[in-house]
Amino acid sequence: MTIHDLTPKCVWKNFYALTQIPRPSKHEEKAVAFLLKFGKDLGLETLRDEIGNVIIRKPATKGMENRKGIILQAHMDMVPQKNNDKVHDFTKDPIETRVVHKEDGDWLYANGTTLGADDGLGVAAAMAVLESKDLAHGPIEALFTIDEETGMTGANALKPGLLKGDILINLDSETEGELYVGCAGGLDCNAVFTYKDEPLPKGYKVFAVNVKGLRGGHSGMEINEGRGNANKVMARVLLPLLRDMDCKLSSIEGGNLRNAIPREAIAIVAVPADTVDDFKKVVEETDAVVRKEIGLIDPDVKIFCEPAKAKTVMAGRTALKLVKAIYACPNAVDRMSLAVKDLVESSNNLAIVKSEDGKIRIRCLMRSSTDSIKYDLAETFRAVFELAGAKVSFAGGYSGWSPNMQSPILKTMVAKYKELYGVEPAVMAIHAGLECGIMGGIYPNWDMISCGPTLKSPHSPDERCYIPSVEKWWNFLKAVLADAPRK
Repeated sequence: MTIHDLTPKCVWKNFYALTQIPRPSKHEEKAVAFLLKFGKDLGLETLRDEIGNVIIRKPATKGMENRKGIILQAHMDMVPQKNNDKVHDFTKDPIETRVVHKEDGDWLYANGTTLGADDGLGVAAAMAVLESKDLAHGPIEALFTIDEETGMTGANALKPGLLKGDILINLDSETEGELYVGCAGGLDCNAVFTYKDEPLPKGYKVFAVNVKGLRGGHSGMEINEGRGNANKVMARVLLPLLRDMDCKLSSIEGGNLRNAIPREAIAIVAVPADTVDDFKKVVEETDAVVRKEIGLIDPDVKIFCEPAKAKTVMAGRTALKLVKAIYACPNAVDRMSLAVKDLVESSNNLAIVKSEDGKIRIRCLMRSSTDSIKYDLAETFRAVFELAGAKVSFAGGYSGWSPNMQSPILKTMVAKYKELYGVEPAVMAIHAGLECGIMGGIYPNWDMISCGPTLKSPHSPDERCYIPSVEKWWNFLKAVLADAPRK
């Protein structure tokens, strides 16, 4: 079985087309051109706004002109993550898909990379509505945004008055049977250390310390699962080496996306020749301890060292201060919601650590459904890194989306789901960031909701879609459009 055998074909054929178009965040040009051509070929009003978002309008079907306009919204970019041994250029190469049969059903994976079902399936479903000949619906606008994953750039740049609809259905949720009516806001927290290089001391041997095999994942959806963070694990290895054994740090790199839990890290370390055995023992003991602590969630985690080369090391105590700050930096769940059961209220993802050209840059993504708590957590970050001597800055802040339990589209969707499947959907808020929070500030009149098929481990090469959930979600979406609230 391949992707071409899956149903509903109207959705899967569009998703397959998207897998053939490189579209990592910040590189959506080909996806923009594809969607513009798609809309124009259908004879529909199609436009690109100043930032690069694509809007396609489809008139109401006969007899549905008195319904409120619905905006189907999805983001066209995808997170570019791959396994270390996978050769793949996300700016040039298509995504290879594979169907995997498991005890709980069939799943669609990519081959060693992220799948891009986040949010390619949302885009594909909106495309299927636009090209349909037999669906009943009121006025439709499809809004395809750019750069959701690395800054929500498209949503932030959306102009007031451009869209005409009354209801926004965001197609970017990741569990079928759940309706989302609220989400967390976010804030980028950055710290920068400066350092000078000095020649590798005589009598030192150089090793690469590696942290590999962690599952990583979505820093909103999976931050509460206890998954290992490669940067935090690396700090745990390095602290006794730099503090107690006179080891020197030459370079460090871990993680590459602010919204993905870092899966791998590498540090080049210079070790006094007479303490190499003790160095290796620290690495081996830390490996054993970490495996014992997180092996149930990260069974493939591995910490190891191997010979390496370096000509210089970081001078002074900057490296030790860096490692202490990473060690102390808040990470993962900070606070659970007191209002919504089992909802993470605030968290931090210590996402990226990278040394280059005399600077060590640390990037974190903080999330919270309460702005004041988000900024309080940010001040904790500031205190930790400023005490260690780094310069701290904040950027890209956005507010969360507050639930409206009296929403007309929520009532319609709950009723339709129960009518179709005999049970009510779960109505929830989500710790991940959705574009609804931003766009609701630009269009405060919108009635908003979010839904989607079941995805697991987005933002990692383990990303997968539960195939049966797509057909359930599609049939539900069709039923909702056919019974859209009247004006």
